[in-house]
Amino acid sequence: MPTKSNLLKQFRIILCETSHAGNIGSVARAMKTMGFSNLYLVNPKDFPSKHAQALACGAKDILQKTIVVTSLEKALKNINHVIGFTTRKRELTQPHKNVRELSKQLFNEAKNNKIALIFGNETNGLSNLELQHCKTLGFIDANSKYSSLNLAQAVQIVCYEIRMASSLPSINKILAKTKKDYVSYELQNGFYNHLEEILNEIGFLKKIQADRLMTRLKLLFNRTQMEKEEINILRGILSSIQKKLK
Repeated sequence: MPTKSNLLKQFRIILCETSHAGNIGSVARAMKTMGFSNLYLVNPKDFPSKHAQALACGAKDILQKTIVVTSLEKALKNINHVIGFTTRKRELTQPHKNVRELSKQLFNEAKNNKIALIFGNETNGLSNLELQHCKTLGFIDANSKYSSLNLAQAVQIVCYEIRMASSLPSINKILAKTKKDYVSYELQNGFYNHLEEILNEIGFLKKIQADRLMTRLKLLFNRTQMEKEEINILRGILSSIQKKLK
């Protein structure tokens, strides 16, 4: 049976285009307090930074091994389940779950899967394009009239809820039964690219609606949480169609 600390290592905190270096340091401190250690930054405005170091306090080791990348796709390498946190409901959206409801599910999944928790920048949160990479959306239940949280506060609450979910009396029984392995982000994205290629070849995608339709198709398949064998079957079907078209 994996230990709590080992399961928490399966989580990756990803901050997208963070504006203030101090928030990165505060996030590192929040993460270490809750036992999380993997931090990725997508195009931060200012990092590395003395201000980040100052606010990290005793969590400078988290900053030292933080990985900085130029795109969200690179930050999601080898990830199986992608969760984006946003308070706003979107027109085209994935399942939107309260973090307390979501945390138990995520801790259970961590036995067999690597999980990314994505947070947007301080001003606008996650963009619609960034949200398209997510299988699930999470939110923190807050005052509906004023739900604004500091970035580090939001990360701390999410990490705390996941940590507390690991302490539930039933967690060991659930972990023993949890065997499902989700496909990696790269494998799933490869399927979407293949699907789009075939749909273009048969003339199904129209230029005006192509992006919107592909977004809907991705949301549809994301809800099924496909396994590797299922992806392989679907790609085999697409390859057969491709051969018939030649």
